[in-house]
Amino acid sequence: MLWRRTSTDPRTPDGVEIALIHRPRYDDWSLPKGKLKRGEEPVAAALRETREETGLDCELGGPLPTTRYPVDGRPKEVRYWAARAMPGSFVANDEVDRMVWLPPAAARHRLTHDHDRPLVDALLRVLES
Repeated sequence: MLWRRTSTDPRTPDGVEIALIHRPRYDDWSLPKGKLKRGEEPVAAALRETREETGLDCELGGPLPTTRYPVDGRPKEVRYWAARAMPGSFVANDEVDRMVWLPPAAARHRLTHDHDRPLVDALLRVLES
């Protein structure tokens, strides 16, 4: 889950913003994620997919819960990390046409899929520890 700090106090959860992406193919607001390439390690995939979907590099921190849900009748598993955004700017692409930075409460509200919402609280717990 891509995040950045907006306040000078790194312990203040209210000083966190979370990146949400809009995928026109699904017309949804989601967290950056993707599929593993053959033989690719999950950490490498997380870094690559974040860069591909947002144009931003990130530094992976602590792991977040893995989500599992069906897609077209098949199980999908997505692994997440607290991914601190590095300086840069969003770059629209074929998969993602918009990105917004939102505080946690607004991010929870904007996320389209219920299974993404608990990840916001998990990120805040990781950042507080």
